[in-house]
Amino acid sequence: TSFSEKGKLNRHIASVHEEKKPFKCSKCDASFSEIGSLNKHVASVHEGKKPFKCIICDTSFTLKGNLKVHMVSIHEDKKPFQCNTCDAKFTQKSSLKKHMENVHEGKKPFQCNICDFSFTDKGKLVRHLASVHEGKKPFKCDTCDARFALKSHLKNHLTSVHKEKHLDKL
Repeated sequence: TSFSEKGKLNRHIASVHEEKKPFKCSKCDASFSEIGSLNKHVASVHEGKKPFKCIICDTSFTLKGNLKVHMVSIHEDKKPFQCNTCDAKFTQKSSLKKHMENVHEGKKPFQCNICDFSFTDKGKLVRHLASVHEGKKPFKCDTCDARFALKSHLKNHLTSVHKEKHLDKL
């Protein structure tokens, strides 16, 4: 990675290599290296704001970049990055790289220091620690008060138990 300004390089070093994230979310355990990232997190995760809407299918996104990826991969069906080992194709080079490391090289560099379980990315390790070892279940069903560690588990619960069909707001 290259940086055009020294300030951006210093922020990168502090957040990525020194893991300095002074901006803490008051509603969960997330922390960020920049205030703007914290604000985006609060708006999207805790306030459910998704200001970037697809004009074709009405799917909404928290980030403009995610809408662009959606447009290219879903509506234009462009996946220019192909795996040389299998038939998998990706919209982004970083996704292909992650695929190669996780699927074909078997890399799981993020290891739990409590149970030695390993994960392909840091986010999965953080969720594992919170849900398995700390018992955190932040996703609550408004109908029956059941709680879940993952949003996908709440969605499954809503469709299977309460027969809800439109879960776009989650």
